[in-house]
Amino acid sequence: MTAPAVRKKRKRWLGRGSLMMIMALFVGSAALRLTDGAGLAFARASSAAQEPEGNECTTDAGVMALLDEVQRREQRVIEREGLMTDRTQALQLAEKRMEERLAALRAAEDELAKTVSIAEKAADEDVARLVTLYENMKPKDAARLFEEMAPEFAAGFMARMRPDAAAAVMAGVDPKVAYTISVLMAGRNANAPKN
Repeated sequence: MTAPAVRKKRKRWLGRGSLMMIMALFVGSAALRLTDGAGLAFARASSAAQEPEGNECTTDAGVMALLDEVQRREQRVIEREGLMTDRTQALQLAEKRMEERLAALRAAEDELAKTVSIAEKAADEDVARLVTLYENMKPKDAARLFEEMAPEFAAGFMARMRPDAAAAVMAGVDPKVAYTISVLMAGRNANAPKN
């Protein structure tokens, strides 16, 4: 026989062998099903024969006490679960309220920051106008006003004035007042960090 003929013969044998294997599996499955159903029927018949006729269950007192205790514990666990559920819901509600209040507080804080910013800007504008006013006054008239002001207040205005206008006003102020204002101006940033 030639090599191709041998290969052809082997393929036929393998194909037939596979079919035989599948057929054997089907037959085995059918046999198992038949015997399994019969075994179940025998088991039911034997258990029916063993049951008492009154269908009453007799139990030991200790077993009943244990059953009662287990049922009581189960009831306590159910009650605790209900309490835990209630507490969890209360905590979630409180958390939600806190988040809402925190959001309202942040909104109020933002609004307050805007208001403070507007107020500070308006105050700075007012001070800038007063500084311009004092710079444009006659130095002698401005000097009389600065002598009447509190030295801290006067030093704040002097620090913002143009140097030439501040010098003209300081020249007209009483020397003791001018010295106090100068000391306050020089010491304003003495406590500021150096770095």
